[in-house]
Amino acid sequence: MHGPCRLPFELLENDKKINSGYLLSTRDLCGLEYIPFFLKAGVKSLKIEGRMKSPEYVATVTKIYRKYIDLAISKQHYCINSNDKKELMQVFNRGMSSSGHLENEPNKNLIFKEKPNNMGLFLGKVQNYQKNKGLITVKLKEPIKIGDTISLEKEQGTYTVSELMKENKNISETTIGQTVTIGRMKGNISLNDKIYKMSSKELSLNAQKSYQKENRKIPLQCEVTIRKDSPISIHVTCANGIKLYQNLNIQYTLNEIPETAKNKPLEKQTVIDQISKTTSTPYFFKKITVNLDNSVFLPKLSTLNQLRRKALEQVQDFSISQISRNYKKPSENVPISYQIKNDVLSNMRKYTKNTVMPKISVLLNQLNENWDYSKLSDYIQNIYIPLKFFTIKKYEPILKQLTQKYKIYIYLPTIIKGNYENLFYTYAEKSVKKYNIRGFVVSNIGNMKLLNALFTDLDKYFKVVANYTFHIFNSANVLELKKLGISRFTLSPELDRSSLTCLCNYGYLQKELIVYGRTPLMHLNYCLLR
Repeated sequence: MHGPCRLPFELLENDKKINSGYLLSTRDLCGLEYIPFFLKAGVKSLKIEGRMKSPEYVATVTKIYRKYIDLAISKQHYCINSNDKKELMQVFNRGMSSSGHLENEPNKNLIFKEKPNNMGLFLGKVQNYQKNKGLITVKLKEPIKIGDTISLEKEQGTYTVSELMKENKNISETTIGQTVTIGRMKGNISLNDKIYKMSSKELSLNAQKSYQKENRKIPLQCEVTIRKDSPISIHVTCANGIKLYQNLNIQYTLNEIPETAKNKPLEKQTVIDQISKTTSTPYFFKKITVNLDNSVFLPKLSTLNQLRRKALEQVQDFSISQISRNYKKPSENVPISYQIKNDVLSNMRKYTKNTVMPKISVLLNQLNENWDYSKLSDYIQNIYIPLKFFTIKKYEPILKQLTQKYKIYIYLPTIIKGNYENLFYTYAEKSVKKYNIRGFVVSNIGNMKLLNALFTDLDKYFKVVANYTFHIFNSANVLELKKLGISRFTLSPELDRSSLTCLCNYGYLQKELIVYGRTPLMHLNYCLLR
């Protein structure tokens, strides 16, 4: 679930405002109830929306979702504790929460237009306000403590609770249902203003404690060698079968030579104790072997700390090298733009050597009765027209004109609503009979289901083009499209140059690339008017 749009909008119809607010700001998605269904469906991972959130938010959400994933796996009775949901709401919520699009029915509670950011938990309303003393009285819907933060509906910022009173006596914490007075409150405050508990000091401190130490560490093993008259060294390898570290083989030597011990020689346990100090790293030593000569010592034990630290830095560099991308630096003294141009020309020549140069496909999102479509370029081969235009009688002349000169495809929408199926069956069949329709542009798998239900031997009579909304990234995706009976696909505008080149090298299907137009950034299956 992506975050909200933080800008307010006005919804217009015939230049008249019919709604306003944060119309693209979605409520937070809460999926706790659906975790058993996720597991049953084969979901392997869940993404936590932590962008621009606090570490406390990430720690709290991770802890609670981990708890209920483990509960679902355990096969025990799956029951959600209301306090856990309240913690999720307290750490951050926008319009409380919703089920997003996880249910079968359309979600009419998806958008929260009143506010684009954290709204906290509803605490109560101002029952009394002594402006000169800065005191507000409230009957609590949630408990509060000294150090918590609150906000009021007409105020932009937050207040830290530093003074709590009940019956003129100072208190440090409260319970639900109590009527209390909160002190030192100044600002635009009125009777019956809503008060929200924005954060819990206790919850934040518990979250901070959970991430102040590393809980998951990679097991390593090492061999430390300390010989007389030789520099000390350490050899590090992985202690289990983690794929990323399976070829780990770090040998590090420090230019420190042990001396002959005059009194107390260095002991193996001392070496092990120093090497084991990996607290601030994502590693721990499961096994430490020490090769130690008798009667030697190190003038400074910090030498062992340095040996461990340098070795673990190399371990970390090794792990990063296993997952980093390789970037080919442009040749010296050659402008990048010139290189790209020549690469493109080279690829074009390679592509056109045994094939015909591709022509242009055009998507007409709008049809204009006053425009002469015969003026369209001869380079245009295919024209994609949304199905809705085939349902409107006034566009018939334009459609007949276009079908005489170009290959016309019916363009199907990204989001299919409940009543769309009947509309599709009625008008798609009529349009195919009335016009020379060459094929269809499908925007999702559901479109293919509709087409196959309506037309037998679909690929025998029509060409099917997969829209960019399929987001094809690799050859496996392309092969799946081919199995579906798709003959051409549109390359995703999200791909980088390298990915585009790779996809173009696969000869399974024809490709199209969007070179001009307004690509939608968001598809919303939601009525802003509810």
